[in-house]
Amino acid sequence: MVAALILGAIILFFASPTATSMSKSSIPAGTYTALAQCIRDSGAVFFGAWWCPHCREQKESFGDAAELLPYIECSTPDGKGQTKACIDAKVNGYPTWRFADGTELKGAVPLQTLAAKTGCVLPDAPRAGVPE
Repeated sequence: MVAALILGAIILFFASPTATSMSKSSIPAGTYTALAQCIRDSGAVFFGAWWCPHCREQKESFGDAAELLPYIECSTPDGKGQTKACIDAKVNGYPTWRFADGTELKGAVPLQTLAAKTGCVLPDAPRAGVPE
């Protein structure tokens, strides 16, 4: 019983935003809204998995604008398989960014690189979570 409580406390600690390198609240609301919309409008696609820490890091780098990203979930709900969309797209690692020009980048991509690849403007604001 005690072991279960300790394990639960550890899981809650590591699942909390304060245990990660950055929390969503550290980026002022709306900071990256225009960037996320522009990336989406450029035709770029962000493939990821719900269990992927680098995918989470990439989303968190956009703060509240993450919901505007052109994100495609590749993992099945049980985390043991891949969705048809990602199988068809031949995605073999997460996160994967695909751009309108046919190029691809893997891993958490710095915001300035995403802006450059998509022709979008990176606002002058603090950037946490993803290295520049």
